[in-house]
Amino acid sequence: MMQVTETLNSGLKREIKVVVPATDMEARLMTRLTDARGKVRINGFRPGKVPVQHLRKVYGKSFMAEVVNEILNDARSIITERGEKAAMQPEVVMTEDEKEAEKILDGGVDFEFSLNYEVIPPIEIRDFADIKVERPVYDVPDSEIDEQVQRVAESTRSYEPKDGKAADGDRLTIDYVGKIDGEAFAGGTGSDQPLVLGSKEFIPGFEDQLIGTKAGDEKQVVVTFPENYQAAQLAGKEATFDVTVKEVAKPGELKIDDETAKSLGLESLERLREIVRSQIENQFGSITRQKVKRQLLDQLDSSYSFEAPSRLVEAEFNNIWNQVNRDLEAAGRTFTDEETTEEDARAEYLRLAERRVRLGLVLAEIGEKAGVTVSDEELQRGLFEQVRRFPGNQQQEVFEFYRSNPEALNSLRAPIFEEKVVDHLLGQISVTDTKVSKEELLAEDEEGEAEAKPAKKKAAPKKAAAKAEDGEAEAPKKKAAPKKKAEKDAE
Repeated sequence: MMQVTETLNSGLKREIKVVVPATDMEARLMTRLTDARGKVRINGFRPGKVPVQHLRKVYGKSFMAEVVNEILNDARSIITERGEKAAMQPEVVMTEDEKEAEKILDGGVDFEFSLNYEVIPPIEIRDFADIKVERPVYDVPDSEIDEQVQRVAESTRSYEPKDGKAADGDRLTIDYVGKIDGEAFAGGTGSDQPLVLGSKEFIPGFEDQLIGTKAGDEKQVVVTFPENYQAAQLAGKEATFDVTVKEVAKPGELKIDDETAKSLGLESLERLREIVRSQIENQFGSITRQKVKRQLLDQLDSSYSFEAPSRLVEAEFNNIWNQVNRDLEAAGRTFTDEETTEEDARAEYLRLAERRVRLGLVLAEIGEKAGVTVSDEELQRGLFEQVRRFPGNQQQEVFEFYRSNPEALNSLRAPIFEEKVVDHLLGQISVTDTKVSKEELLAEDEEGEAEAKPAKKKAAPKKAAAKAEDGEAEAPKKKAAPKKKAEKDAE
């Protein structure tokens, strides 16, 4: 029988001392030895006739080590029996004295250890009647669908090589090398790159300087990267691009009809319009969802103020802080560049970590009481969505990683669970739809943004690094607009 004594109860911190009498350890060991007697084969003894004491001499310590591990696994049930929920796996503290450890394995002394842990505080879920959110709704006009369909159709336009100077609308095939202060920079080199003049695919000023060039021309283009350029190490800097024009081609007639849709693998122009509309609405719908969710979380955050388990906060903070520093390093920036200090940044990200942990516990409690669960099918869909974020040549490797690591796979469950709880709450609270313009929908909510991310400037390196990893920061291209996704999918 385990003897359990609480030795610390302060705030959320708990420590319990557990003592397993040597007699109980001996009984557990003898059970294992007796069970092994009929299974092991030892020279000089007939099967099943090996004396238990001889088995103990040979296997005693290894079997006792198994007993110790079994007790430690069982000990975690003590927390449940106490009616507590541990915030994280409890820390097990055992003797570090080698002689004492040997005595335990020899079965000569009681086995003593302590469990240190923090409990999840009791959370009383309040009525949702006072939570009210506005859902901004943007009705996509037909003109925007027409514009995007035309962009998609542009991918089917034919071009024919031409002699003479390049004009607006012509397609160039170019090689280029970008330099800053005379040094080539990462992502600034390309070869056989198609570029339609006037498409505004490259940073401002780049295309204009190529108008009038001919096949075989070499041109030095001088541009300044926008201040808000996604690759922070390039933002605001002047760069020169040594450009070689390899071909100039004039555009053929652009047709937007059923044949155009069929060349894209679709049955009709109407089907193409349906796909484009659906994709655009989904993109704006995602923005709407995030704004509604932010309002909901802000109100939950203001409604619940309780001490969050420090170990959970520390773990969350470390995740955030490590990512911030990786992003700063990748962007070649410092906290000074972000107009803050390391001390101030740590304080803000610690506040963010506390908010995330507290809201996570509230949502978990709401979900548990509402019976929200994540099915295996939903988890599989989440896995496939995660895998699709990686390049094609890495997808199988990523898939196998998750399939062979239950903990990693389980980490995908949390965000799915959270979204389902949010859906549950949206069905319980007051949600008012408000018609807005596209500009209003895309405008950032400064106060909400500050709550979700400590500061826009501090969050910038993370955004830039993430986009660079996705290949969107290749110079001299501009950041792809949301509409590009519809075009890509339709193709």
